[in-house]
Amino acid sequence: MKKILIPIVTVSALAAATLPAVASAQPVNQRQDQLERRIDMGQRNGALTRSEANRLRAELRDTERLEHRYRRNGLNNWERADLDRRFDRISAQIRYERHDRDYGYGYGDHRGPGRW
Repeated sequence: MKKILIPIVTVSALAAATLPAVASAQPVNQRQDQLERRIDMGQRNGALTRSEANRLRAELRDTERLEHRYRRNGLNNWERADLDRRFDRISAQIRYERHDRDYGYGYGDHRGPGRW
């Protein structure tokens, strides 16, 4: 029984150790496209104002420019981790802006209380 159990435990431990690395290895272009779609969707459904969407797109473009600079000499692990951190920050900003109740045109009364 020990002869069978030890290889199974070893293989499962190796699989568990490599799974997070594989999950975070989403292609950079795919991640950029996903963030762009989230910004577009947020603007279309009114959760993001035009200025919020433009600012988020500008940050995404800056990160894309940085990616192109990194790729000139090949993308190493540190550069990939830096891009992942930047994409995570942009993703968090999208999530925050979409839920900050600062709606786009046509949503609610933006003139303040007591005014009509």
